[in-house]
Amino acid sequence: MPVTVLLVDDEPLVRAGLRAVLEAQPDIEVVGEAADGAAVIPLVRQLRPDVVAMDVRMPLLDGIEATRAVLRTIEKPPKILVVTTFENDEYVYEALRAGADGFLLKRARPAEIVHAVRLVAEGESLLFPASVRRLAAEYGEGGGNRAARAAMERAQLTEREAEVLRLMARGLSNAEIAERLIVGTETVKSHVSGVLAKLGARDRTQAVIAAYESGFVAPG
Repeated sequence: MPVTVLLVDDEPLVRAGLRAVLEAQPDIEVVGEAADGAAVIPLVRQLRPDVVAMDVRMPLLDGIEATRAVLRTIEKPPKILVVTTFENDEYVYEALRAGADGFLLKRARPAEIVHAVRLVAEGESLLFPASVRRLAAEYGEGGGNRAARAAMERAQLTEREAEVLRLMARGLSNAEIAERLIVGTETVKSHVSGVLAKLGARDRTQAVIAAYESGFVAPG
């Protein structure tokens, strides 16, 4: 089955460019478009996309609030890929905090766009981990988020789960973590699931953000 994508951006040229790049791939299908975040909820309910590629800044409802709305109201929400002009943008970090699974630069090359959609859809690796670290270093309160620290303490991760979370934060995939720890991939998946459950995180991106904001992992 192809990865289905909903495009949300107030610039028709951006949507057209993304559609052209994505639909050139045999395993990706663009199932719809919208010009504002306000249209996302009904379209997600109607089309059930695997991934929503959504501009972070739009006139009526921006990508941050639209992300929150999707995760709050859709029972099995799609992956959300925020599309942005600027990489080092507080809006991007706020979108990640709100629950977005990753971000994509509008100037990205076609191969990077396709890779981002596939990676977010699979959910087994962190998209652009170095960029997430930079964003966390600038906007993540330097480990001073009390709520994040309290949540990390309550999680009571095992030693192996803590090790897996640190490797997740470095951007390693499940297969790479398995190779590093000399265990099976299924064992790593089990540990990742345990980390997400204990932290109350929707996916590995949210777990990594929590790790940075709690000070569990230093973003430097």
